[in-house]
Amino acid sequence: MVFTSPDGASPALPAPADTGLLAAGGASLRMLGAAAADLAGALDIRDEAVNPLDERDPEYIRKTLPALRLLSSLYFRADVGGLGNIPAEGPVLLVGNHSGGTMIADTFVFAQAFYDRFGPHRRFHQLAHDLLFKVPGARALVQRYGTIPASPENMKRALLRDAALLVYPGGDHETYRPSWESSEVGFAGRTGFVELALEHDIPIVPVVAIGGQETALFLGRGQRLASALQLNRLLRLKVLPLAIGPPFGLTVLDLPGRIPLPSKITIRVLQPLDLHKRLGAHPDPADGSALVTSTMQRTLTRLGNERRLPVLG
Repeated sequence: MVFTSPDGASPALPAPADTGLLAAGGASLRMLGAAAADLAGALDIRDEAVNPLDERDPEYIRKTLPALRLLSSLYFRADVGGLGNIPAEGPVLLVGNHSGGTMIADTFVFAQAFYDRFGPHRRFHQLAHDLLFKVPGARALVQRYGTIPASPENMKRALLRDAALLVYPGGDHETYRPSWESSEVGFAGRTGFVELALEHDIPIVPVVAIGGQETALFLGRGQRLASALQLNRLLRLKVLPLAIGPPFGLTVLDLPGRIPLPSKITIRVLQPLDLHKRLGAHPDPADGSALVTSTMQRTLTRLGNERRLPVLG
């Protein structure tokens, strides 16, 4: 794992010492145990009234970080810069570009870097599609790290708990864009995240990542087919994408399964954007969204120009 300062010039934080195989092996076993326990209890009736924010487990995070750290540093050769732009406490809206289908490698890399920087007790939540929480085993691997179902209610709850909240406005539209559009930010005109920041009077910190769209060969979103099958009404899905990756080759919506290729993941956290200062006392959400996306696009274009080869980075 490479940590750099906000300007990428010098190291900002030394990597923790427990990056050895023994620590990572023990952490991996804990994660597998959590997934197995979730699978074993899959037939149990789950209490829908449980607040998903309460599923986050700082002690579990502390014990399993070595596995995520090894994955980030060796498999994805992660390069994360600008973590100092995130406030050490208090609510903040982290806005990222979404990549990698359902196997969102850049989210795992960023979560590991965030917790290494601020510690497991700094409240941090990430939004994910409802479907993830209906898959026994998978949900246990993410919800203890702070991942919660994407909804306006959960977003507000997280910010009221002084959390750093990571949102992906582009959603499935962006994460399944073709691999040859890796260097493009695509929020599909969504402005809800801006309205949330204005409502709570909190800064927006852009998080720009590249490499996730090279963890497979993404061939397209399949929006017409998804519309014909009425997947949006049934599953809240507007895409039915095709991708090529190991071990099964061609997959549909990453099913029956896919192992991400070891693409180099590069992430840059940008300086906070004060919408009121930039756009006036009563900013238009559309103008706010345009400001955020244009700011992110400049950085993503630069990162894309710096990549020499797919996967290798």
